[in-house]
Amino acid sequence: MRIANVLLGASLLLWAAPVSAQEQKSHEFTMATGWAGGPLMEVGAQAFADEVEQLSNGRITIEVYPAGTLGPGLKVPETVQNGIADMGHTWSGYDWGIDPTAVLFGGYAGSFDTERMLHWLYRGGGVELWADWRKEKFNLVGMPLFIRTAEVFLHSRKPVRSLEDIKGLKLRTAGAWLEMARELGAAPVTMPGGDVYTALERGTIDATEWGTLWEDQAVGFHQVTKYVIIPGVHQPTAPFELVINPDSWAELSESDQELIRTAAFNTTINSWLSIGQNDAKALQFFKDEGNEIIELDPEVQYQAHEIGLRWAEGIAKENDWFAKVLKSQKEFVQLWAGADRYRKVMVREEASATAAQPAGSASDDTKPAE
Repeated sequence: MRIANVLLGASLLLWAAPVSAQEQKSHEFTMATGWAGGPLMEVGAQAFADEVEQLSNGRITIEVYPAGTLGPGLKVPETVQNGIADMGHTWSGYDWGIDPTAVLFGGYAGSFDTERMLHWLYRGGGVELWADWRKEKFNLVGMPLFIRTAEVFLHSRKPVRSLEDIKGLKLRTAGAWLEMARELGAAPVTMPGGDVYTALERGTIDATEWGTLWEDQAVGFHQVTKYVIIPGVHQPTAPFELVINPDSWAELSESDQELIRTAAFNTTINSWLSIGQNDAKALQFFKDEGNEIIELDPEVQYQAHEIGLRWAEGIAKENDWFAKVLKSQKEFVQLWAGADRYRKVMVREEASATAAQPAGSASDDTKPAE
C-alpha cells in the first residue's frame, strides 16, 4: 500500500510539473478552403478548427477562410505552399492532373467503400503513405480531414438506370471520372460549380454529380431535375484532406503536432457519422420534393468499378507512387476478401421493416390480433 502511495504521489508530481516553454506556446494559424459553406465547412474545416482550439485549451486558434478569400478554391495546396495560408482544407483529387496518385487517396470509381477506406487509412498504412506522398511530391504535410459516404451518382433531367440510358448523356463531372464516364458511353463535360444549376435549368446538360444526399439538399438541383440516381459509382468514398505548410508545422511541438493529428482524426470520424445519419433523412427530403429515386442496374455498378480498376492498372505502369499506393490498397482488398461473411448478418427486409415499426403499429401485410 505504501509503495502504491509513493508511486501515485510521484506520478501526480510529474503530471503537475510545468511543461516546456515550446509546449505552452500559443499559435494563431490561417486556413484556406475550397468551400463557401455547407457540410464541408461546418462539419469539416470549421469543426476541425474548433476541435483544435478545445483540445489546446485555446492556445492554438485557426481562422478559417471560405474559397476565394486567400486563393482559388481548386488550388488550396498551392496557396499553402506559397505561405499565404498556414494550412488548407481540400480534396486531394483536385491534384490528379499533377499526380494521379491523388485519386487513390481522394476516392475514384475503383475505390472500396468508406468503412473499408477508413480501415485502410488508419490501420492499413494509408495515412503514412498519404503523408509521405504529400511531402515528397508537394513539400506539404498532409493527412485525412473529413470523409464522405458514396455520393449521389446524378441529379438528372432524364431517368438513368441502364448502360443504354447513359449513352450520350450530357453529364457534368470533374477529375478522373471525365475519362471513365466516356468509357461508359456518356458525354461528360466540366464547368465551374456556380454554372451547374443554370445549365441544368436550361437543359444545356442532362445531369450532374455533386456530393452526398445530405450535401446536395442545399444546392437546389431537385428544383430543376426530376430524378436522383444512386449509388455514386463514380465516387464510392471521398476522403478530404488537411494540408499544412512545413514551416508552420515546424513551429509546433511534437505534442501539439500529435494534437493536430488527433483533431483531424476526430473530425473525420464525426463527419462520417454526421453524413451517414443525415443522408438517411435526406432521401425522404428528395421524395417529398417530388423527385424520383432510381437505383442503377447492377451491371452499371459492376462496369463502373471495373472501368476504374482498369484505369488504375494503366496509370500504375507509368507512375511509381501510384503503383506503390495501389499495391497497398490491393493487399488490403485481399485481406478483407469475404469479410462481409463474418461482419454482416443476413436478415429479411420485411422482418427488419416490421421490427422497426413503433409499438402498436401494423405493417402492410399484418394486422392487429383480434
